[in-house]
Amino acid sequence: MKIAILVSVGRHPVSGTARYSRNDAAALTLALSLARTHNATLDVLHAGDPSNPALKEYLALGARSVEVLEIAATPELQADATAPLAARLRGYDLVLTGTRAEGAFDSGMLPYRVANALEMPLVGAAVDIALRDGCAEVRQFMPKGLRRRVEVRLPALIAVHPLANAAPTYAYARLREGSIRPVATLAAANPDDLAWTVRPAGAKPVRLAAAEKRSGHARMLSATTTESRGGSVVIEGSSVEKAQVILAYLREHQLVDY
Repeated sequence: MKIAILVSVGRHPVSGTARYSRNDAAALTLALSLARTHNATLDVLHAGDPSNPALKEYLALGARSVEVLEIAATPELQADATAPLAARLRGYDLVLTGTRAEGAFDSGMLPYRVANALEMPLVGAAVDIALRDGCAEVRQFMPKGLRRRVEVRLPALIAVHPLANAAPTYAYARLREGSIRPVATLAAANPDDLAWTVRPAGAKPVRLAAAEKRSGHARMLSATTTESRGGSVVIEGSSVEKAQVILAYLREHQLVDY
């Protein structure tokens, strides 16, 4: 049996420093356990820049080596990695990925695009995986604490949920023993075939809302009845007068300090 795990470069939520993806680390832990149990070969793959220091952290998490499919890109343009990954993954019985990368607005579409290119079934939000009789039994994460068991025939691609039943272990000695193996590909960042652009994430706008001053009993009653909450509708007047009404409201509820 041949198992492949796709890993990405994560990003620290505060500093923005490149690091290993926690979701992909959970998927790697599950893949290592399956490879040991079923005596399977395991390949760890990444599409991107082989010089990224964050890739070495996957060595510390248990990967013997990380094969990097080199894709030329610029800070503004990112080439689509679907085609080179699909070409490399043909012939594997099981492919594991994380749900999505840790960038600001990553779509999580890569597992679906790769599965479509390979014409294999995909199971998402996996928290547990068991292999038996040419099939994979997957326990899926569902909202509100529910779980669901799904059985899929191999070959298949499984996207692992961030809350998977896996505890990655980090060992510096393994980082020193492992290796990063670059592999040249024909993919390049072509604006005509551009899949997405990369840019720093901006802060989300904060909605201004007046503090609730009513009692808890009054708030519970308002949830079951329709009532007027007051306020004023300004239709007449100039734009300056309308702006003064808005500014007075913001000052009354201490939403601005000027």
